[in-house]
Amino acid sequence: MEDHDSIKHREIVFETLHPDCDQAQTAALRLADVEGVEEVQVISPTALRVTYDLLSVSLEQIEEGLGAAGFHLCGKLLHRLRRALYYYSEETQRANAGCAKGESNCTREVFIQRYRQMDHGCRDNRPEHWRKYL
Repeated sequence: MEDHDSIKHREIVFETLHPDCDQAQTAALRLADVEGVEEVQVISPTALRVTYDLLSVSLEQIEEGLGAAGFHLCGKLLHRLRRALYYYSEETQRANAGCAKGESNCTREVFIQRYRQMDHGCRDNRPEHWRKYL
């Protein structure tokens, strides 16, 4: 996966009926410190745009974290369908890049798998029980 393919720009919309009338601003402050989130831009009091690296974090993980923190995502049909499509496509992209479902940061795993496949001469082909004799 190329670098520009792993950078995603998504919009997160919140419910209008919530005790915090400016959920987007509050969520933006919370997301500023999340690993993998590169930029958070408040569009309106109930919407924000998030730019993140898919190899570090997915939209599903971001929204689950917001839900666990007490934010209410918009439940309209269009937004639920859009989220389901994003979740599926991102999960597929992460699986194709070598990320297992539920891994928060799979960049390290991708490099480990690549290193294991390279022929670099640092591999000891002897069985484990023979290695301690030399």
